Amino acid sequence: MGTVGPSYRVLIWFIRLVVNTFFRRIEVVGRAHVPAEGAVIFAGNHPNALMDGFVVATMCGRRPVHFMANAKLWRYPLMSTFLDALGAVPVYPRQEHGVAASNEAAFARLFAVLEAGSCMGIFPEGISHTGSQLVRLKTGTARIALAVAARRKVRVTLVPCGLTYTHRHRFRSQALLHFGDPIVVDEKWLAAYATSEVDTVHAFTNSIAGALAKVTLNAPDWETLRFIHTARRLYKPTSVHLTPGTYVELSRRFVEGYLATAADPDIQRLRHDVEDYQAHLDLLGLKDHHLRASLGVLDAWRGMLWRSVAVIALLPLAIPGALCHLPVGWVAITAAARLSDDRDDVATLKVITSVLLLPFVYVGAGILVGLTVGLWWGVAVTTVLPLSFLAFVKVVEMQVNMTLATLTHLRLSRFSQEVGELRKTRSRLVERVRMVADTHADPSLPRVFSRRDLV
Repeated sequence: MGTVGPSYRVLIWFIRLVVNTFFRRIEVVGRAHVPAEGAVIFAGNHPNALMDGFVVATMCGRRPVHFMANAKLWRYPLMSTFLDALGAVPVYPRQEHGVAASNEAAFARLFAVLEAGSCMGIFPEGISHTGSQLVRLKTGTARIALAVAARRKVRVTLVPCGLTYTHRHRFRSQALLHFGDPIVVDEKWLAAYATSEVDTVHAFTNSIAGALAKVTLNAPDWETLRFIHTARRLYKPTSVHLTPGTYVELSRRFVEGYLATAADPDIQRLRHDVEDYQAHLDLLGLKDHHLRASLGVLDAWRGMLWRSVAVIALLPLAIPGALCHLPVGWVAITAAARLSDDRDDVATLKVITSVLLLPFVYVGAGILVGLTVGLWWGVAVTTVLPLSFLAFVKVVEMQVNMTLATLTHLRLSRFSQEVGELRKTRSRLVERVRMVADTHADPSLPRVFSRRDLV
């Protein structure tokens, strides 16, 4: 169970390539918490369907990781083949498969995985969701961890995994994978488990929930979370660029600070004014960063010229990538739409279809060119096509940025009076947000920004 075959290595390497292509940046925090050997259970939140498993499996540093997945995914022949190759284990949630659903075979397989000193991955929430906070955890993760440890064949360690996406379905967005402090199923847990199995399972589940809360961003509702994000942007110095890790840490502190002071009338007035500012931005079709500094016409044209030159330079390499990969994208979109109506399933099916088709496209193109022109030309085509795809992605990205920049400058020019008033409003809000943040900051925590940054 703990060995990694060549097919798994190739598949996980390709998935890593897909993940790193889909996301512009993935920051990993706390990888030192992952034990280098022994039985490990990776327990994470579940905001992005199968993509969550891809990120954990490719970034955790351990191979292989056997994930539990909803048995409904095995209804699709293409996906079932892919999941079997990854060593995934089908489970049958009772709310979907009825009270007669049995997971004894799944549990037996996972027991064997852990007792062989390997790793399993599980999402204790039980469902992929887009809520603003963790949902109540299922007890299955705790039951597996305690039951395996109670057999005393291996030492079981649970590592909480916090997954945060800036825009989970958006191509070339950013992601954070945060590994928290591990929970070891030690003698204390085993003694409690031997005395009262049910109570200990619930207590261990609560410990997992607490550990996950420390590595995820949670707010009572989306309106509060949107207010927090706007306040965080106002607080952030213009000269500082946030990494995904700093982005989540600062947002978490703002959430905790707001919840602790929400009854204060001054805080509620600040929230009202911040939300009103955001509503005006939405009405004008602008973002907060558009108001931080005035960009001169010369600077704007210089940026457009640089992007245009870069697009022209990459275009010869990008055109073969477009011709080769656009049909694959069309097939993936069509197949996903016909196989499922569920949004998360559709997104997952697109990724799976692309992952399975692209190697055949690369190899097929190489064989065709090799038979027609020569062996080394075929090898060259197979090698260059992935690079051509990356060039195509970069060209599309720059074209989108140029279009958005042009529209933004048009709006700034058209609504110059309203923008001027909003800039004054923003300056006042920056002072108020920073004053409130400094007043209620926890003195025991290190500052995210220095006073020099804020000045």
